[in-house]
Amino acid sequence: ILMVVAHFLIGPMSLIQGYVESGDLEGAEKLLARVKYPNLLYKPVRSSYHMLQANMHSMTDDLDKAETSLRKSLDAGITEKGFEGTAYLQLGAIAQKKGNTKEAYENIRKALSLGLPDKDNEASAYLQLCSICMQRRDFRASKQYFAKAKACKATNAQVVDQIKEMQKYIARMPG
Repeated sequence: ILMVVAHFLIGPMSLIQGYVESGDLEGAEKLLARVKYPNLLYKPVRSSYHMLQANMHSMTDDLDKAETSLRKSLDAGITEKGFEGTAYLQLGAIAQKKGNTKEAYENIRKALSLGLPDKDNEASAYLQLCSICMQRRDFRASKQYFAKAKACKATNAQVVDQIKEMQKYIARMPG
């Protein structure tokens, strides 16, 4: 009885973590598909389930399903500190890919106010805000967000490259 109850409350989430850590995304996706009743999962596990599902959909560029899964994850209640901000950061990135800059701006600002798990994510969020302000031709705000991104002192190679690339555009801006 205990094993049956555990199966419905936790599901294969502990097994999925092993697949994700080893880089076997296909195996993780198969296990995710085996969860038939995600609403029966324990609340934090349900939130993680929807977050993983959103990440899988993002990798396949299925932005609508990714957004739906992220919203379900937020509705389930994210308990880990920093992960709610990460979810809003992902929602902002999805909205920006869809071309909805207003929604992207609001979600990224909310992510920053809730807090992000590390300085690399924070720098990435400020760079996205900087990019949105550049599109709006709000050069003053763009420079402020860029300064905040540089102040984060990111260590991730991709974020550092983005900062260097953005530096070229910021240097040419008027004002």
